[in-house]
Amino acid sequence: MLACLAIATMLLPSCVSNKKYAQLQSDYQSTKESLIECNSDSRNLQSRLEEQQRQNDELKKGMASLKATLDQSMAQNAQGGTNIAKLVDEINASNKYIKQLVDAKSKSDSLNIALTNKLTRSLSNDELRDVDVKVLKGVVYISLADNMLFKSGSYEISDRAMETLSKIAKIIKDYNDYDVLVEGNTDNVPISKTNIRNNWDLSALRASSVVQCLQDKFGINPSRLSAAGRGEFNPIADNGTEVGKQRNRRTEIIITPKLDQFLDLIDQAPEEK
Repeated sequence: MLACLAIATMLLPSCVSNKKYAQLQSDYQSTKESLIECNSDSRNLQSRLEEQQRQNDELKKGMASLKATLDQSMAQNAQGGTNIAKLVDEINASNKYIKQLVDAKSKSDSLNIALTNKLTRSLSNDELRDVDVKVLKGVVYISLADNMLFKSGSYEISDRAMETLSKIAKIIKDYNDYDVLVEGNTDNVPISKTNIRNNWDLSALRASSVVQCLQDKFGINPSRLSAAGRGEFNPIADNGTEVGKQRNRRTEIIITPKLDQFLDLIDQAPEEK
């Protein structure tokens, strides 16, 4: 268009008046300036378009990064939810196991108290002078004085002791879920019998005599019975006095819950995962 105007400008002076020529000159200059301005605007628009494209690309990258972060956070939250649920299950299992142990212990304590009360009520006041019944660490101890059960240096049960043992045996039979351990104990005075070597022998023989009496005379299941001799090495009093020696010369009938029940509970303990 500019070329045409230029040609027209050169040809027109011969055909048109000076006034008309001046007008054409002015129009040409104005058109030229407008074209220059349009080119400048076009370059500005292109530059702005490129800038917008660059910003758009950066925004897309930012959105992609944000999405990746969000996905990771959601995955971690899901994993965290799973871990919390697992922890809750483990806590519930542990609480259930603890409750079972507490219930078993409470049941055992209640039975021990009931057994002790029955034993105490069944014995006369005279018998209670030579028999001590107590619960210690979840176990019932019946301690029988040596002078009531045996003659000095002997392991033969006296007639006097039979009545007392019969009362104890009756209650033991009622509690057939319990095991019975009989322990013999002596003072520290050496034994001088030819058929008994030492206090170990004497204490073991006395325990064995009581066990066999409970089995043979009173029908206690022998699978529930055990006999042990502890000699002079389990004193409860000072052997330096006669009273202390007398207290140490004793036979203890120990009534204990069957260990199988507690071992079964231990086997039921929740495993760590």
